[in-house]
Amino acid sequence: MLWVTFVHFSGPGGRGDPGRSTARSVCSRYVEAVMGVTGPIRVVVAKPGLDGHDRGAKVIARALRDAGMEVIYTGLHQTPEQIVDTAIQEDADAIGLSILSGAHNTLFAKVIELLKERDAEDIKVFGGGIIPEADIAPLKELGVAEIFTPGATTTSIVTWVNDHVRQPTGA
Repeated sequence: MLWVTFVHFSGPGGRGDPGRSTARSVCSRYVEAVMGVTGPIRVVVAKPGLDGHDRGAKVIARALRDAGMEVIYTGLHQTPEQIVDTAIQEDADAIGLSILSGAHNTLFAKVIELLKERDAEDIKVFGGGIIPEADIAPLKELGVAEIFTPGATTTSIVTWVNDHVRQPTGA
């Protein structure tokens, strides 16, 4: 029989700093690697910036939850720093950003930059909202894994998350 106790340690550093690691993260990843056991995919759904329209984000959060994922919805008006902090604290596998304000280039870039700084590039970033077709390729080059534009179905988003999150890069 395997007994695992989860204890939270905190420290000053980033995700890669041993003082920052949590016993929960270390234990859960060890169990996954050794025993092939995995829990549900954990997704942070966030509304960065000044955009106050969260209906779509709530629909996506609910669809992901109904598909068996653990969803942490951050609420409105989050800074990129708050979003990345939440993703790391919650041991998230992915961050889903909903942006309708037109600030997608700046906000996606900042989230990707902060994940790199915190040695958390294993957290996949995807998003949606009002994003012009011309901006999608540059965002993907930056490191955004997928962009969903208006008209994307919740089924297509759930399927993409199931097929691409927790997969090695390039899968």
